[in-house]
Amino acid sequence: MALAFIAVLATFAATATALYGPHTEVVDLSSANFRNRVVDSDEVWIVEFFAPWCGHCQSFAPEYIKAAAALKGVVKVGAVDADKDKSLAGQYGVRGFPTVKIFGANKNSPTDFNGARTAEGVASAGLQELKKVVDQRLGKKTSSGGSKGKSDVVELDESNFEELVLDSEDLWLVEFFAPWCGHCKNLAPHWEKAATELKGKVKLGAVDATVHQGLASKYGVKGFPTIKFFPSGKKDSSSAEEYNGGRTADDIVHWALEKAADAAPPPELHQVTKAKVLQDACENNQLCVVSVLPHIYDCQSECRNGYLDVLRRLGDKFRRNRWGWVWAEALAQPKLEEARGESVGFGLPGRWRC
Repeated sequence: MALAFIAVLATFAATATALYGPHTEVVDLSSANFRNRVVDSDEVWIVEFFAPWCGHCQSFAPEYIKAAAALKGVVKVGAVDADKDKSLAGQYGVRGFPTVKIFGANKNSPTDFNGARTAEGVASAGLQELKKVVDQRLGKKTSSGGSKGKSDVVELDESNFEELVLDSEDLWLVEFFAPWCGHCKNLAPHWEKAATELKGKVKLGAVDATVHQGLASKYGVKGFPTIKFFPSGKKDSSSAEEYNGGRTADDIVHWALEKAADAAPPPELHQVTKAKVLQDACENNQLCVVSVLPHIYDCQSECRNGYLDVLRRLGDKFRRNRWGWVWAEALAQPKLEEARGESVGFGLPGRWRC
């Protein structure tokens, strides 16, 4: 039985590392290097968020590797193990695998890749984004600069509301408006701007309540504009919440991101077994909570699990802050304890420090 279990673990580990390795042009990305390599760079990036156990990811991998080779020196191609780096995946609203995002001119608003999952499809999307960046640098007007460019606000009605909003895993802000309403006209450019800035995190939609009166009535719309928030996961009409934020783009974005933070999974609690664990968990966070727990000789499994439960509850409570959370066993990481100016050692079963 033990040998079989080890064999299963070995198979799983092999699958995890077999998707993309150093022999491919796909760059390994994580929280530790994502900002430096992707967000702060001038290059166009295509980034896949995958899970090693995902069958669709495994099927897509050969095509993605082929696309990376074709785009070498032109567009960067990377991959994030979202199963291992849940915080980074959560930051970009990843809720299924594989999710591919394109980081172009505006790195803070990546676009979702919805093309064919083939090498040609990925390469074509990368080249299109590259052309947009070049055109922008040349001062050419893109579609968004025209009088009627493509909008990031999704037009909603009775035919698509259930499928796009209620049955999706996405968070939604939906505006019910009337074309003749002056306040709605004032809100429109802010709504458009917020939709672009929130792309990939929270979706923004709009319903013409004068045309789709049944939909407006269902959600208790009595004035314009009325904005409703729909949380992630499968929902119904009772799931809608009133939007109570301001009406500027900044207000809308701030309010929506707070809701997205509330919906994000709690941060992972990592045991420090080597320096890289500490670096990966803490390097890109404004604060890192480091706990040194009593040695296992002083605090058996039930005692240890009690402390870990407390830390997980604290992580959940302060999830909005996006702190790093790590712990180490007393005496296991002496350099870490020395850096914090303490030594826990043995004989302290009832003490722990954060």
